[in-house]
Amino acid sequence: MIKQSVRNITVLLFCIISLSARAHDSNAQYMANEGLMVVHGDTKIVFDPLFRESYGQYLLLPEEMEQALFAGAPPFDGIDAVFISHHHGDHFSPADMVRLLEEQTGIRLYAPNQAVLAMRSEGSDLDSNIFDRVTAVNLAYKDAPVTLEMEGLLIEAVRIPHSGWPTGRLDVENISWRVTLNESTTVLHMGDADPNDVHFAQDAAYWNRNNPHMAFPPYWFFSSASGREILNNRIKPTRSVGVHVPVTIPADPILRPLELRGFDLFISPGETRLIPDQD
Repeated sequence: MIKQSVRNITVLLFCIISLSARAHDSNAQYMANEGLMVVHGDTKIVFDPLFRESYGQYLLLPEEMEQALFAGAPPFDGIDAVFISHHHGDHFSPADMVRLLEEQTGIRLYAPNQAVLAMRSEGSDLDSNIFDRVTAVNLAYKDAPVTLEMEGLLIEAVRIPHSGWPTGRLDVENISWRVTLNESTTVLHMGDADPNDVHFAQDAAYWNRNNPHMAFPPYWFFSSASGREILNNRIKPTRSVGVHVPVTIPADPILRPLELRGFDLFISPGETRLIPDQD
């Protein structure tokens, strides 16, 4: 009887320790397309969460996730900040972002100037107070990266041209966000960055200064030699998980195109990845 009681107490303590450890794990949870949430302890940030266009090939946010996000219900309770990569319909909905800030008053937004201007154009009945929690980043191509801070977050931003450079989408303010949570876990969300090293070589010291524990490149960085070189020799993340994956790419790696079989991709909304421990 005593042995059984000791065993039960041991099991209970193990469960408590395990739950406590998991609560402080850094992890990334996939939402849809390039939408994802990163959690470290009690700090939560979200990238590109609300959009309405699938263009016939990308996932839209599942309805239950959307409802939880607007309601501030788990797992999207207590979000500290939202980051927008660029103003395209498969990444950003101005009206929905306005609504989110109105309904969740603790969230701060960081977005390129184009996206913020679109939000300000949503109508005359707009609650202008929400913009007290909005930071617009106005970066031209080749501008030096900028650094911002809020409690629990070190935020770095650089403009990397949208894929299609140098012939297309040159006016799009695509921002790659490098965010460090609680001076501990660093992640990189690249938006629709173009995989040409010329964009990264000019800020070599910036990329070398703070290598992310996890990067979220668009999947074409894996399928192009130049993209792989940038990840391996410039960004140098501990781990990478591809995003912006078309619905035609199977979850089973064996069924994917050959060039994508050896890489980790976010495919299904709700799936998670543990972010490697800091050094």
